[in-house]
Amino acid sequence: MISKMRPSRVLEKMRAGQVATCFKLNMTGMEVAEIAALSGFDCLWLDREHCVNGWQDLKAQILAGKAYDADVMVRVSRGPYSDMIKPFEMDATAIMVPHVMSLEEAKKIVYYTKFHPVGRRPIDGGNADGAYCMLDGAEYMKQANEQRFTVLQIEDPEPLDELEEIAALPGFDMLFFGPADFSQGIGDPLNFGNPLLKETRKRIAEMAHKYGKFAGTTGSAQNAKELIDLGYNFISMGADVVGVGAYCAKILEDYHNLTGR
Repeated sequence: MISKMRPSRVLEKMRAGQVATCFKLNMTGMEVAEIAALSGFDCLWLDREHCVNGWQDLKAQILAGKAYDADVMVRVSRGPYSDMIKPFEMDATAIMVPHVMSLEEAKKIVYYTKFHPVGRRPIDGGNADGAYCMLDGAEYMKQANEQRFTVLQIEDPEPLDELEEIAALPGFDMLFFGPADFSQGIGDPLNFGNPLLKETRKRIAEMAHKYGKFAGTTGSAQNAKELIDLGYNFISMGADVVGVGAYCAKILEDYHNLTGR
């Protein structure tokens, strides 16, 4: 029998008062996940909201992350409860639910993603996270609640009226601010200097910490200190497509400059 699940590297760091780093993957190959994990990021962010990742793609990338002790967070597509729990059952460390619009919606997410006594996540220990029934069932449920985390993404103005009630809700682990869609939602697309956006980014971190939750967002190495000073414990910096695009552009720029062609 197996005695325990793989513990979350991100939760361990954040619970110790440290900041966890994350890298977003838009590509589907196992190799890119392995490269990012080898580089030392605490967490890999896989995306089923915008990207074409199939379940087999996720399975391979989750295994690549685990091989190098990197957590894997899957942003799920908005749909039935099974789409929320399948990444957990494949042994992803976290799920992030995009565009959480209300307290009522947040309650449903907790209900379906945490086991008793927190919620009523459907039980099946016969998958990777339950070590294929080799982990005691009671321990599986207990450890899943402790070592797997649920992230609510706030990226619209609509839930702000209920933000404090959402932050106070027991059973989820992180509020994650999405600035790009938020800027669009307030009618000022991609203006990250908008005062309301900056105020909301600060408020989300404050509300998260007030109610014992963690705060996450996107950022960069250049503004990471500012985000940490605001109270963010989890920062996603960079993406595979950005890195590859910049690398390709630099090669051609050097080629044109050196050859005059």
